Amino acid sequence: MKLLIINPGSTSTKVAVFEDEKNVFQKNLQHDAVDLKKFKIITEQFEFRKKAILEVLRDEGIDVLSFRAVVGRGGVMHPVPSGVYEVNQQMIDDLRVCRFGEHASNLGALIADDMVKQIPGARAFIADPVVVDELQDVARVAGHPLFRRTAVFHALNQKAIAKTHAQKLGKPYETLNLIVAHMGGGVSVGAHRKGKIVDVSNAVDGEGPFSPERSGALPSLQLATLCFSGAYTFEQVKKILTGEGGMVAHLGTNQFQKIEKELIPAGDKHAALIHEAMAYNVAKFIGAMATVLNGEVDAVLLTGGIAWNPLMVKSITEKVTFIAPVSVYPGEDEMGALANNGLAALHGEVEIQVYE
Repeated sequence: MKLLIINPGSTSTKVAVFEDEKNVFQKNLQHDAVDLKKFKIITEQFEFRKKAILEVLRDEGIDVLSFRAVVGRGGVMHPVPSGVYEVNQQMIDDLRVCRFGEHASNLGALIADDMVKQIPGARAFIADPVVVDELQDVARVAGHPLFRRTAVFHALNQKAIAKTHAQKLGKPYETLNLIVAHMGGGVSVGAHRKGKIVDVSNAVDGEGPFSPERSGALPSLQLATLCFSGAYTFEQVKKILTGEGGMVAHLGTNQFQKIEKELIPAGDKHAALIHEAMAYNVAKFIGAMATVLNGEVDAVLLTGGIAWNPLMVKSITEKVTFIAPVSVYPGEDEMGALANNGLAALHGEVEIQVYE
């Protein structure tokens, strides 16, 4: 079975072609920021990005009509359980107007749905979108009734890595208690109890550790004071929280290679402090998730792009190895995860969920 995988990011679109489990073609299409600025909202980029995908498939001599399914990265929708979802009209309506939030991943389902309309018998899916919500009720309660904790995080990669580790152990994912820390542009730390992510830091709304580009949890009263100071607009505060926070704000860079191989070896004490502070915060949140699992943790898994950086991994591991054995899965394989979910749906190995 041949599948087309589409994973839109803020300034790029990853495209892959799978023949069963084998990745036979993959390319990261970079989009010029000048071109993207022409669009008022993300979903207006639909035709622009679809055209780029079709062009690269044509250039590679890949017949669009040969696909059995097109699997897109799941976007910001209302909270849903983990699983594979067939794209339907309700999903399209919510994503097109960014009803629950604006993110490049909203385009995944929209493009997949449009493409399968031209392919007889093909189906459009998404899998484990960023709004997967398996939180236990107690985890939803915030410190004031005007607020409620929600789950927006790296669900696709967290689930994929957890299942990969379970397979490595020769045990069902549903029998294990795991803590998974995804460390990329944002950081999310999740407590996986017997196949469900019962608690997780919301990597978008400002929970958990700071990251290369996000501020994470900030002192609440200091943040409120800043917001009402008159010195910042709402949009500027949003950028402080997401995009221009974390390592970028402290060091002027989000490149860990530069921090670990240039700044710290050159004796930059401030860079060393901020680097250690991020490791400290990730480890602290892993410790918090251990309490969610009553200390019964089979493994701590470190994943995402930052897991390629040995100093960060070493610092975190030293702090949490007393909780459980630490395994490192650098990078992410979201394309493979999407393909595997699509194949499982086509083969009838998983129940296809309905978005309502």
